[in-house]
Amino acid sequence: MKIDIISDTVCPWCFIGKRKLETALAARPDLDVEVNWHPFQLHPEMPREGADRKEFIAQKFGSPERAKELYSNVKRAGEAVDIPFNFEDIKRSPNTLDSHRLIRWAATAGCQDKLVDVLFRRFFIDGEDISDHDVLTRAADEAGMDADIVAGLLDKDDDREIVAEEDRRAREMGVSGVPFFIIDNKYALSGAQDPEAFIAAFDKVTSEAANPE
Repeated sequence: MKIDIISDTVCPWCFIGKRKLETALAARPDLDVEVNWHPFQLHPEMPREGADRKEFIAQKFGSPERAKELYSNVKRAGEAVDIPFNFEDIKRSPNTLDSHRLIRWAATAGCQDKLVDVLFRRFFIDGEDISDHDVLTRAADEAGMDADIVAGLLDKDDDREIVAEEDRRAREMGVSGVPFFIIDNKYALSGAQDPEAFIAAFDKVTSEAANPE
């Protein structure tokens, strides 16, 4: 079974959705699953160097108070799936294109899912700037990639346009928010769905495969 996930590395609901998907997969341990991550930039207009976090979220949500209220809701949702969101320590809102380039390369290295986890943790819990090439290189090394090769690639423009084009294709498909999950090229789930929704989709695909008529 193939699971394609369209996501952004600064999307807290994508982190939550990943945890819920993992819970669902643990409930169906016999499934042979291939998970692939695809890029979507929530803030494609973000400068390459990122922006001050407090200023950015105040502008995005209208006021610091409104932002605090919304992030409090996210923190509660994170606690339910054992994610200790630490929004207070995030100083920069990054441009995520380079992090998506890295995720693309991680697929070739066979550690894409692990890298996504590392990036989520470094941003949302450790408060690191995941547009910084040193941070991305350390994340790649932690996930099992060759840090020297990654550092060299990040210093070039390799795959920037490919990642941007994949983002555009997702929007053309009608994806307007993330996470967005496509199960076996047949069923789509939008948002951080509960495990039961994933399990229902898994069971439907499995049943259809066993009874093709």
